[in-house]
Amino acid sequence: MVTFSYNVIFYSTLLLLSGFSTLPTCLAAGPKKVAATARREDIPYIQCQVCEMLAQQIHEQVEAKRSAVGSTKKVTELEVIEIAENVCNLKKQEADWILRVDIVENGGSLKIVDRGTEGQCNSKCKTVEQACQKVMGYLDTDVAEYVYTKNPSVQSLVKYLCHDLSGACSAIPPPLPKNRIPGEDFIPKSSKEAEMDRLMKSMEGMPGAPNMKMYSRDDLLNMKGMGMGGQEGGEDSDSDDDDDGDNFPSKLGNAMRAKDSSKSDLKNQIIKGIKETGSALKKHAKKGSDYLKKLWKGDKKKKKKVKPSKSDKTEL
Repeated sequence: MVTFSYNVIFYSTLLLLSGFSTLPTCLAAGPKKVAATARREDIPYIQCQVCEMLAQQIHEQVEAKRSAVGSTKKVTELEVIEIAENVCNLKKQEADWILRVDIVENGGSLKIVDRGTEGQCNSKCKTVEQACQKVMGYLDTDVAEYVYTKNPSVQSLVKYLCHDLSGACSAIPPPLPKNRIPGEDFIPKSSKEAEMDRLMKSMEGMPGAPNMKMYSRDDLLNMKGMGMGGQEGGEDSDSDDDDDGDNFPSKLGNAMRAKDSSKSDLKNQIIKGIKETGSALKKHAKKGSDYLKKLWKGDKKKKKKVKPSKSDKTEL
């Protein structure tokens, strides 16, 4: 039986009314986008530049944290460690700076450029992330302790991280191959996309919102159909009882595809779809409950001892 949290319905509706929707990945059908992969061969050409930008980011984020807590409080060492641990992980807000970075060819070398705005995460984005992780490695606690105890300048932190600890800037990058294939163009995100991505990251780990993924309204309209995945081979016998539950994606999808001009009509369509879905889920749960009760009563009957008849007593 497939379980579905009402919290997921709530989050999906909230974000859809803002122009986007989030659905569990098991409900999303249609063509899957190919995930971008890092170009590992480019890392030696950019690791020193990435390390210098990484040190600057750690310094800036710690200073921003200190400004946020005010002069009456002190940033804890645990908070500094958290920044150092997350600054190279694109799933965390501390690594949003990577989304602004572009890799461009500059003569016979590669140069990383801060575009000042977040872009779509392609192979360049993944390459910068891996270069950052290679530089940091297991040094995050050492860097955090140094920042917390020494309160260094950016230049001191660059020297400590990129030269003394990691050695990322200890050697001159090799010459760039002449036959290197250029990467993708930098594609900026819209302000709404960037805002929704930040919201999704803040919702990570929230109860009732597992495996959430963001889809624009256009993505949802272009989907040919959505089906509940994750069912294993032995559940075909329950298909008759699951008819109402299986209608959930189509009902919600029909509500999403409504092309009424006014926003209020769109909201009404969504609310109607959710209400119908709630009724279907309740009916589904009742069927399951009734089935379990029957099984329980059957087991109790089997456990009852059979009383011997009078003829049996006579024979004894």
